Amino acid sequence: MYKKIVRAQVRAVFEHINAGNYQAMLDSFAPSFEYRFHGDHALGGGRTTRIPMVQWWERVLCLLPGAIFDIREVMVNGGPWRTRVSARMLVSGNLPGGARYENTVFQFMTLRWGKVVSVETLENLQVLEEALRKVAESGQAEALAGPIVDAA
Repeated sequence: MYKKIVRAQVRAVFEHINAGNYQAMLDSFAPSFEYRFHGDHALGGGRTTRIPMVQWWERVLCLLPGAIFDIREVMVNGGPWRTRVSARMLVSGNLPGGARYENTVFQFMTLRWGKVVSVETLENLQVLEEALRKVAESGQAEALAGPIVDAA
């Protein structure tokens, strides 16, 4: 029963994100967390505090407006004291100039007592970097910016 609840919660968070409400993901984080998106690009980097996470989500919504996360599979293992979650999803959306962005995303999460303490996100970086290049060519230089990370 617990695993079914966790799967439903993960799906619900991404439904909120698809509606433009990234706050649902932030609300699921523990006070101390680590979020890592692989790659050295505008959406890459690691964050451990809320302000950079808000900045990151604002950048995602700016660079990939209308992107939809279609959850294909959610796997849950462990109990509430240490729950491991893996999600496989297709992210898609329109790019400037009529191009289409589609990429497979894998996300690995650890929850403790219902709160996310770590997230690791992987996707095909060649596809993502090509999409960011197209966005930059349309006039959004932020698509080529460095990762948003915690202040030193």
